[in-house]
Amino acid sequence: MSINNVICLALLLCTCWVSTPSLAEQPVSIGELSIVDKQYMQQQRQSLQDLAASNLGRQFSGDRDRDLELLQALLDQQLVRSDQVSELQAMGVVLGDLLASDLGMHWVVYEDSAGRSRALRLQDSENYLFPVTMIARRREVGDQTPVADIYQKACDIIDNSRPTLQLQ
Repeated sequence: MSINNVICLALLLCTCWVSTPSLAEQPVSIGELSIVDKQYMQQQRQSLQDLAASNLGRQFSGDRDRDLELLQALLDQQLVRSDQVSELQAMGVVLGDLLASDLGMHWVVYEDSAGRSRALRLQDSENYLFPVTMIARRREVGDQTPVADIYQKACDIIDNSRPTLQLQ
């Protein structure tokens, strides 16, 4: 290959690299949950509620500690397995409801080049959590992190992103 060919190839690669926007530059769209999103999430909550009630005689109550224990029991007793993506994501919705309540977050639709997701947003900030997949992605690869630890890690991420108040 001649030196001219090498230079042309290098220029071509640089042009492609410079003209390709980075992930940070790609547009992100944030919107409210649609009626379909709300209905789907409610169905997920209800299916998990039914599973817990019929197999464990317990229900989700909104009490953080009890609900985290119940989510863990569903996994420990293999009522939800690593290949049950829909059920694992339903667990993520319940986990997200707890996070939203405890951290002052709200559900939104987050859309970027990777697709459309339901996420939790901290007020009007750029701080998001994606709880729907927090349990599912771990379990699908054999990660057995306890649900309470996943919850705590999410809390720590948000707590560390909050601005510190300056006393004057």
